[in-house]
Amino acid sequence: MNVIQATRLVAAREIRVKLRDRTFLFGTLFFLLIAAAGTILPPLLSGGPQSVAVTQEAAGPLRAAGLEVRVVPDDPAAEQAVRDGDVDAAVVSGPAVLAMDEAPDEVVRALSTAPPVRLLDPDAVDPVVAFLVPFVFAFVFFLTSQTFGLQIAQSVTEEKQTRIVEILVAAVPVRALLAGKVIAGGILALGQIALIAIVAVAGMQIGDSGELLTLLAPAIGWFVPFFLLGFVLLAAMWAAAGALVNRQEDIAGASTPVQLAVMLPFFAVIFLNDNAAAMRLLSYLPFSSPTAMPLRLFTGDAAVWEPFVSLAILLATAGAFVVAGARIYEGSLLRTNGRTSLRAAWRERETIG
Repeated sequence: MNVIQATRLVAAREIRVKLRDRTFLFGTLFFLLIAAAGTILPPLLSGGPQSVAVTQEAAGPLRAAGLEVRVVPDDPAAEQAVRDGDVDAAVVSGPAVLAMDEAPDEVVRALSTAPPVRLLDPDAVDPVVAFLVPFVFAFVFFLTSQTFGLQIAQSVTEEKQTRIVEILVAAVPVRALLAGKVIAGGILALGQIALIAIVAVAGMQIGDSGELLTLLAPAIGWFVPFFLLGFVLLAAMWAAAGALVNRQEDIAGASTPVQLAVMLPFFAVIFLNDNAAAMRLLSYLPFSSPTAMPLRLFTGDAAVWEPFVSLAILLATAGAFVVAGARIYEGSLLRTNGRTSLRAAWRERETIG
């Protein structure tokens, strides 16, 4: 069995095991429900246009504002429609607006004369969207890399702890074990994100947020390759961290550098997303570029050539970390006499596989 066949075998096994894991399945379902609720519920909860009772003379401007207009014969009938709950508000002679317990803002705005407005930056992103988009990009990358990376580390440590790894390396090259676990984790993570994206897109269509989807499409398209390379980089680090220890309880200590490499970029993108200089720097740093560069593409701050350069830097860095992670993985996988130091794993790797 060559390395490619062994890698395919290991990846297939890891995927089958995970797809039978109820925790993974329920977690995926939970995220799908969040994606559906986050895109469908806000438009539904905001309600439709306010309904208003008016006489025929006042109906014109209210209809032009998109309100539901009910024409009544006189002012007393309009007031009674409000009291009966048939309409949200009424416009009577004066003019005056009647409502039960809350001012009908839409009706008031429709009756008001607003001065003309000239936007100096008509293409500017809505402030709420400008806050949510970087949070979503950063959160998706943070959560998936943390969750699936930790699972890779736990799988490696479990095989060491049960000593089944000694049987595995007799039949499968060590590098194939590492590659299979990383590939399986990447496929599962990307599959989960794809499902969430499909549900979110469908929710946006149902919630009539097609304009936002149009703005997000280029950024989402670039997020996929950035995510894959960023995940490979971190997965190699997680696998190496798992191989350094012999017990599940020790993973937290060994994986501290990896967790910092995930958490610090997450908070940096969240808190510095309105700082152009900081975001430009973050979009080229390998650990933060998977979220920072797609965000700059969404806001229109990145030139056409920038994502290609950033992706090339990330690719080179991911390759270097995979090579280094494989060497540490090989040097510590069969060491079961306590935690292995990085120096020992690097210098004295086992001549196996």
